[in-house]
Amino acid sequence: MRFRFTIPAVVAAFLFGLWLFSRVAVLGDQTWLELTDTQSGVRIAAQALKDGEEVILTWRNSLFGLRVKEVFVARGGRLDLTQVTFEDPRGLPPALVRPEDLDDLYQTGGPFKAEGLSKPFTRIIFRVGEIGDPKLQIGRQVVQLAGHVGFGGAVLLVAKKPAFFSIPLRSIRSIMTLF
Repeated sequence: MRFRFTIPAVVAAFLFGLWLFSRVAVLGDQTWLELTDTQSGVRIAAQALKDGEEVILTWRNSLFGLRVKEVFVARGGRLDLTQVTFEDPRGLPPALVRPEDLDDLYQTGGPFKAEGLSKPFTRIIFRVGEIGDPKLQIGRQVVQLAGHVGFGGAVLLVAKKPAFFSIPLRSIRSIMTLF
């Protein structure tokens, strides 16, 4: 009678150990993103990204009227800002600038492109202005921030390492909805 329970328990423990090992390996190279309306607390989007995947923010600078593109890369539970481009309205390639000049150029205007940045973020608040029309591209999904929070609203982006059971549980929930 003991063997009847011991063998399934050992098999179950072994399978759980294999599953646990696979989850740890998978979670090690992912970043979990959550977008939340700061006023209502409503979650706008939540998604896991593999390290190296890009998140792209586009918006219009209200002071200079230039389209702006900011490229972030998921790395170890954070987003690293790697590139910023203020587009030339004439369609010309913008001047390439040094990464250390970026902060000043946000304030002085004019088209430019800064590459080779490595500014880490785990929390970003995006304020939605009347002119900016910010859009966040996360993988194939494009989130129009103004459509979720309206003019004057704010969206909180949080990047972190995924919770241990968050991805497996979400996967199970999505599978269960098929039945």
